[in-house]
Amino acid sequence: MDGHLRKARRAQLRLAGLGVLVAGVLVGGGYVAVTHFADDHGGGQHALPPVTSSASPGPATSPSASQSLLPPSKAKPVHLPKPSGQRDGASVGFPRFGYGPMAAAVYHLDELSVLDDDMARRQLTATTAKGSEASIDQGVSEVRKLREQVGLPPSGGTPAGLTISTNVDAAQAWALNDDGSVVNVWMHYSRTATLPKGGPDDSPLKNQLADVILIWEDGDWKVTTDPKWVAKKFTPAPYNPDSVTSRKDGWQVVIRD
Repeated sequence: MDGHLRKARRAQLRLAGLGVLVAGVLVGGGYVAVTHFADDHGGGQHALPPVTSSASPGPATSPSASQSLLPPSKAKPVHLPKPSGQRDGASVGFPRFGYGPMAAAVYHLDELSVLDDDMARRQLTATTAKGSEASIDQGVSEVRKLREQVGLPPSGGTPAGLTISTNVDAAQAWALNDDGSVVNVWMHYSRTATLPKGGPDDSPLKNQLADVILIWEDGDWKVTTDPKWVAKKFTPAPYNPDSVTSRKDGWQVVIRD
């Protein structure tokens, strides 16, 4: 009996540790977490917005002149368009223009499994562009490494009673080519873990940045890791919801209805 109790206690401690560790995990598959960022826009090409056919450079989703004078917290939030369906645990079917690429990036990051390696593979397969398949294996590998770090088998589902919630509260998007079919989306997010029996997350992850490059392919936005586009990605100014500078830089509060 004592042996069973000790095993149960060790399992409980592993799950408690898992709640802390997994909050900081950002699986691969083209998504890149950022621990520091500059105050200027690096070398990315801010080409034409996908919402128009204008040839003038600019963000993929530019705020109006009046809205850009307000900080993100005071400006009108973006209500992201909904996907038209689901495939293998991932939302699919986002609009080609407007806030379509931003919505795709936000939904995919929110939904991405960080503990179930089989689910992660299916999600990444559904959302990855042709030629970037290596990032799928990379993402699955990261999930399995995390599982091993906390004493779980390398392959398996999310432990019973543990839930991971990711919330993207702001984003910006910039086209990387002339027709707006390749877009770099940056997201500001938080992540929390709810432990078995409703235990609180003592160390939720807050004020984090991640970015992804999406390409319009086969009627939907897909994640690409093509070096040609990675070389053109940019680094945004820090996000501050109360800063007019953040708004002018392109940051917008986003809402999933």
